[in-house]
Amino acid sequence: MQQLILNILAFFYKPFEKYIPFQTFRYVACGGGNTVLDILIYFISYNFILQKSMVDLGIVTISPHIMAFIISFSITFPTGFLLSKYIVFSESNLRGRVQLFRYFLLVAICIALNYIFLKLFVEHFHLYPTVSKILTTIIVVCFSYITQKKFTFKVKTPIVATNGETSATIQQ
Repeated sequence: MQQLILNILAFFYKPFEKYIPFQTFRYVACGGGNTVLDILIYFISYNFILQKSMVDLGIVTISPHIMAFIISFSITFPTGFLLSKYIVFSESNLRGRVQLFRYFLLVAICIALNYIFLKLFVEHFHLYPTVSKILTTIIVVCFSYITQKKFTFKVKTPIVATNGETSATIQQ
């Protein structure tokens, strides 16, 4: 499956290869696809599964828009992680559980950044909400890509001693 996805992405990458690296294209394609999936699952959950109704769990009642978010997040979080791990940043040699923890941490930070930037742009700079969302998305996506590349899925490279043996590892 991994190779099939990479082959499909390589086919669609051809017109863009002069402008962006293949890894960046993979990030945009996988992230964009996962975002579309997230919105689709949210829409279906909110409108058809939950039918815009409150969800009573006994100890707490959850509003339909929050429950739809929980449903979509529970699907697109692992999907996004797997796409990042096996398609976008497959050269990373960090342990999977380390990557998963770091990915979860990054997602939490990105949710917080979305909130902060939307509040800042709309309430303090008085920008139109849609323009604010676009600016916020650009900032958060750039932050996310750099953080995933340099932290979540970074590549450790071995230090080779003069005798040719690996003595330790450093992080690129």
